[in-house]
Amino acid sequence: MGTRTDLFTSPDYFLLDELLTDEQKLVRESVRNYVKKEISPIIEDFAQKAEFPEQIVQQMGELGCFGPTIPVEYGGGGLDYISYGLMMQELERGDSGVRSTASVQGSLVMFPIYEYGSEDQRRKYLPKLANGEWLGCFGLTEPDHGSDPGSMTTHFTDAGDHVILNGAKMWISNAPYAKVAIVWAKDENGEIYGLILERGMKGFTAPLTHNKWSLRASATGELVFDNVKVPKENILPNVKGLKGPLSCLTKARYGIAWGATGAAMDCYDTALRYSKERQQFDKPIGSFQLQQKKLAEMITEITKAQLLNWRLGVLMNEEKATPQQVSMAKRNACEMAAFIARDARQILGGSGITGEYSVMRHMMNMESVITYEGTHDIHLLITGMDVTGFNAFK
Repeated sequence: MGTRTDLFTSPDYFLLDELLTDEQKLVRESVRNYVKKEISPIIEDFAQKAEFPEQIVQQMGELGCFGPTIPVEYGGGGLDYISYGLMMQELERGDSGVRSTASVQGSLVMFPIYEYGSEDQRRKYLPKLANGEWLGCFGLTEPDHGSDPGSMTTHFTDAGDHVILNGAKMWISNAPYAKVAIVWAKDENGEIYGLILERGMKGFTAPLTHNKWSLRASATGELVFDNVKVPKENILPNVKGLKGPLSCLTKARYGIAWGATGAAMDCYDTALRYSKERQQFDKPIGSFQLQQKKLAEMITEITKAQLLNWRLGVLMNEEKATPQQVSMAKRNACEMAAFIARDARQILGGSGITGEYSVMRHMMNMESVITYEGTHDIHLLITGMDVTGFNAFK
């Protein structure tokens, strides 16, 4: 497949750029330029072949996309949450799998090590994860336990100076290429702890998941633990219970809210440009009412999501954001992006199903993004419980 020229122009209907600092805009431009130069020309080919572009790991590490909010002393960027959001927006504008690679690395691997790890663990792992030398993954979801992680069966038993880990995790981004895995498991008393596993530990395997129709350029796999001997110094010492993994997911969901908005922006920009160029009945299809309706609704929903994400970023910077607010933003962005991808595909007609355009790839990717890290329905119930005070999960 020939390389595709990236002509993306960012929609900013309500002049949100005026709310950004110069540093935030510089961060966004650096990632946008990276996506145009390194991601857009290759991503369709990798998606068609269902292969993971391994070279992006080192590239994103060098660009500072891994752990941008982690302090500089541990290899992070020391940036604010709006800068982090803008990074995720631009990466997912390129492809959801690219953003997933960065989200997992920063929010699900580096964050728990920084927040709940020992100083030795921080010094050992964070710098190599930050610069892309090591890739990480996060093991929470199991074959039989997804939306109810508290029912996990992966467990470990005490064996002196180490523990013995058994179980399995499923739908794990980065798993087949990861050097480090943060795995959540229960001890003999049923308490949940995070363990740091390294590739090469005997009994630890990470088989690749095949036959995906979505996130085809992302590396997805399983984590299988067969009497894995894990040193006790690899247990995260400063958290137990579901608070650990759920706090990580809150950080990652925040990035998804921005990222899914980026995918929607790309679909809208592609459809808008096509509507001005495609001629039918002796005039551009963008001059017809039904196409203008689609485009007008797209830019409206994108603008609403941009404003919601920006406000959430301010609250994150001020340490005022709640998990429930993050949940709302994640669900809103994913639903919005899924609808926009579908409408954009219709505007493109038959051309929309080909790899010549990014829209169909985004549409398929959003079917995963709307499900992982909390399904659409689960996030609705989180908001419902927050506003009513009633728990509808049980």
